[in-house]
Amino acid sequence: MKRALICGAGGFIGGHLCQRLKDEGYWVRGVDIKKHEYREPAVDDFVLGDLRDRAVCRRIVSDIQFDELYQLAADMGGAGYVFTGEHDAVVMHNSATINLNMAEEARKTGIGRVFFSSSACIYPASMQLDPNNPGLTESDAYPAAPDSEYGWEKLFSERMYLAHHRNFGLEVRIARFHNTFGPYSTWEGGREKAPAAICRKVAETPDGGEIEIWGDGQQTRTFLYIDECLEGARRLMESNFLGPVNIGSEEMISINDLARMAMDIAGKTLTIRHVPGPTGVRGRSSDNSLIQEKLGWHPAASLAEGMRTTYEWVAQEVEKRKQHI
Repeated sequence: MKRALICGAGGFIGGHLCQRLKDEGYWVRGVDIKKHEYREPAVDDFVLGDLRDRAVCRRIVSDIQFDELYQLAADMGGAGYVFTGEHDAVVMHNSATINLNMAEEARKTGIGRVFFSSSACIYPASMQLDPNNPGLTESDAYPAAPDSEYGWEKLFSERMYLAHHRNFGLEVRIARFHNTFGPYSTWEGGREKAPAAICRKVAETPDGGEIEIWGDGQQTRTFLYIDECLEGARRLMESNFLGPVNIGSEEMISINDLARMAMDIAGKTLTIRHVPGPTGVRGRSSDNSLIQEKLGWHPAASLAEGMRTTYEWVAQEVEKRKQHI
């Protein structure tokens, strides 16, 4: 039985990854500063601890020889958190400290293989000014000019893990996730991503009402359903390719059209009102040529299918909240 350590198990992707690995027969230890907000993580052992604390990082790897470490823990959120500029220092400090701690402990204890979840936010903002963005290839990362301090920290940590590979032989795998979404994700409070936020707004608003969208809504993104994200991560971990590699969809959509998709799923006719707010880059898509070449696979699930599942879950959560008010 393989043993996996999942840092960030109390988060959206981490919680789903726990279930995936348990289904594959792994013994799983999850670690996070908080429990999962929406469900109990499917783990054999859960450690409630702050990975900024070196002692916690040392403790979680000292008693078991792990085959795999998945480092997903980060200080992160949607545009309302990352792009305002108000949280830059804590985002960089918290996430960099976690990665420095975990890389060192993985090196010292000889963990078999380490997965690091980087982000599409590492790509230069200057290459994402066109809403018809043709797709970002992995080599576009340099010369570096990420769109946020969150992106700068992710790029630093990519280089730090690769340096540990070169200097200490640490087996690493690095993926650049592009806007992953699905059920059991944050859907309110300021850190939610666009799909969950839009699903919440549509679910909360009566038919014929109005929802707000930040900016003009013409900014474009690709959104990757959680099951596809996990499939890509697992395939990368089992491969001989270090990365970095994009794990994202190529199905680009404007935020306005994403809102209309949620309305169609809900069976509602709503008006969109555009208001000032952080929007991030103008256009971003994933070029999947490299993952197809190296892994013989690329994400292919439709956005509409994932949005339907996500909307149904968010709508249930909205109804639960109403009943508790």
